Amino acid sequence: MTFAKIAQKLSLWAGSPKTFLGAIVLLAIWAASGPLFGFNDTWQLIINTSTTIITFLMVFLIQNTQNRDTDILHLKVDELLRATKDAQNAMLGLESLDLKQLEALRKRYQDMGKDEAKSLDGVEQKNKIDLNQC
Repeated sequence: MTFAKIAQKLSLWAGSPKTFLGAIVLLAIWAASGPLFGFNDTWQLIINTSTTIITFLMVFLIQNTQNRDTDILHLKVDELLRATKDAQNAMLGLESLDLKQLEALRKRYQDMGKDEAKSLDGVEQKNKIDLNQC
């Protein structure tokens, strides 16, 4: 089984209500055992070490899952752009732009959005921008 498949299954398991409830039960058991162990350093070290290890591993799991979800979302949007007759095909290659170019493009879209918001109120559309010229 590949890492992606393992990560996906672990992500589904880790995000389930049963896993959350299990974590709460384990924390309650740990807290209840405090008086038995006199709240000593070893008792505290158990929870600190456990949560540190779990957090460390979950960072990689979450990053893998987020990267996969982002890739899927980008592919779906790319397909919608490709299939839509009036879409700006220049948007399909945004990954190759640097940060300044992306910020400039975002500003242009915000400016377009302001005009579009006005057109929702019945005001005529103006200043159509051809993004294929980017």
